[in-house]
Amino acid sequence: MAKKEEKEQKKKGKNVAEEKPVISPLQAQFNVMSGTEKAAVIMLLLGEQQAADVIRFMAPREVNALGSAMVSVADLSQDLVNLVLDDFVSTLKTQTNLGLGTPNYVQNVFKRALGDEKAATVLGKIMPPASSKGLEILQWMDAKSIGEMINEEHPQVIAIILSVLEHDIAAEVLEYVSEAKRSEIIKRVASLDSVQPSAMAELEGIMAKQFTNNTSSKASSIGGVETAAKIMNFAKVDVESGVMSGVTKMDKELATQIQDRMLTFENMADIDNRSMQRLLRDVENDLLLSGLRGADEATKDKFLSNMSERARDLLLDDMEAKGPIRVSEVEAAQKAIMQIARKLSDDGEIMLAGAGEAFV
Repeated sequence: MAKKEEKEQKKKGKNVAEEKPVISPLQAQFNVMSGTEKAAVIMLLLGEQQAADVIRFMAPREVNALGSAMVSVADLSQDLVNLVLDDFVSTLKTQTNLGLGTPNYVQNVFKRALGDEKAATVLGKIMPPASSKGLEILQWMDAKSIGEMINEEHPQVIAIILSVLEHDIAAEVLEYVSEAKRSEIIKRVASLDSVQPSAMAELEGIMAKQFTNNTSSKASSIGGVETAAKIMNFAKVDVESGVMSGVTKMDKELATQIQDRMLTFENMADIDNRSMQRLLRDVENDLLLSGLRGADEATKDKFLSNMSERARDLLLDDMEAKGPIRVSEVEAAQKAIMQIARKLSDDGEIMLAGAGEAFV
């Protein structure tokens, strides 16, 4: 009898030890907030003038994401706002001020020590190239405006412009460029390595009436196969098919290099579970319904295993109830899911494996 009680006590103790720590609803809500949402809370706490001063230093994509998040977090509870603020203060305490003003400090020191000419040579090798005013303004223009502005230009010039844009915007701009030029443009994007000052001057000349700027005196490293592949990742299925067919006819080896680096739906099977769960939050059920219909088992299992049991059962029931669908609909849904994944990856929200991605 005593042994039985002892055994029960041990069993009870083991169960207690195996219990996971309880997370409060407030902490759980905080844990699922993205970094952008937390930043939005801080911006709302700063006040109008201070928030505006911060936004001035942000890129267009960051401004858009932050603006949307500021609207979405406006009705958070005070307790959750306090938790975000505590986390922000805690993060600040781990930072130093060594990086403040570093570029100007380094430039001034080198110029005093070496003189302007020698300093420019050294700084050109160790400092990141400054963005030109023209290219910065391009980031704020919509795809249609850019496409209409550059459509009549030489494919090489268009290739340079697409290479400096965000990949999803570049893919959209491509739709407003003459179809006959698209393959040639992407081929040139993939072949780019560096752009000499004369080419950059030509690019600035195109936009001379809208914006003026002195171009850099050093070559700019842009483009390449990786850039071409990322642009194609965001292109619509019909645009991608037409462009890659054209590139293959012009340069089969280059087309293969681009395709090897492009994200495929099968790459989704290789991403980590946390990234998959984050991706699922942004993918609508209708896209999954169509996209998974044509997926291989490994990819399908990756998506389903990261869904709640209830959501998984509902999706499987809907897939079974839905009749046959066109292959083009499946491909479009998979493309849309991959575009969401690529955007989340570019924003640092998830990590993608495959398609040229490397991790250590």
